Amino acid sequence: MGDYLRDPEEITRRSFETVRGECDLSGLTPNQGALAVRLVHACGMTDILDDLAWGGAVAEAGRAALAHGAPIIADARMVAEGITRAFLPRDNGIFCSLQDPAVAARAKKLGTTRSAAAVDDWRPRLAGAVVAIGNAPTALFRLLEILAEGAPPPAAILAFPVGFIGAAESKDALIAAGLDIPYVTLRGRRGGSALAAAAVNALALGQASALS
Repeated sequence: MGDYLRDPEEITRRSFETVRGECDLSGLTPNQGALAVRLVHACGMTDILDDLAWGGAVAEAGRAALAHGAPIIADARMVAEGITRAFLPRDNGIFCSLQDPAVAARAKKLGTTRSAAAVDDWRPRLAGAVVAIGNAPTALFRLLEILAEGAPPPAAILAFPVGFIGAAESKDALIAAGLDIPYVTLRGRRGGSALAAAAVNALALGQASALS
């Protein structure tokens, strides 16, 4: 196999050094740049920077919410499991009801996806929460619908649904909605649970210096 780098701390140091060296972060605020570095590190693609869309001070809002004990709402178990519990400042709860049998029954009755049906379970926890979507475009569409219906606003939306059907459109809908809710999203088809979890982990780490 030959020799390869084994020291985890050195691997991490070089990884983030490489990301910062290959990314032009000059157009971003320090907090946006620190979050963007974590996203690039999670997917290995420096070109996502051009497709990131920002609404409001999402890093600051999400970080403050977590510091005050806000829950994290995830659309998929992969997102929930990707969140590093040790980073969470207040042992924040992580909620994902996708696997609840009642969700499957509701989805079948309504003729929708389980991911969209699960969003209706978010309502009691939504106020001031950090929402992380890393899988289903229908979850983001349904979130926008219930917010338009008067559901309480979360503190921040981390929107990274992925796929060929609806992913780009759901993120465009978020951008066009003009919500007074801070968000970050990745335009187009790309996204995924690793990005959504990385965004939460970045917020949980705290100050910009610790995020980079």
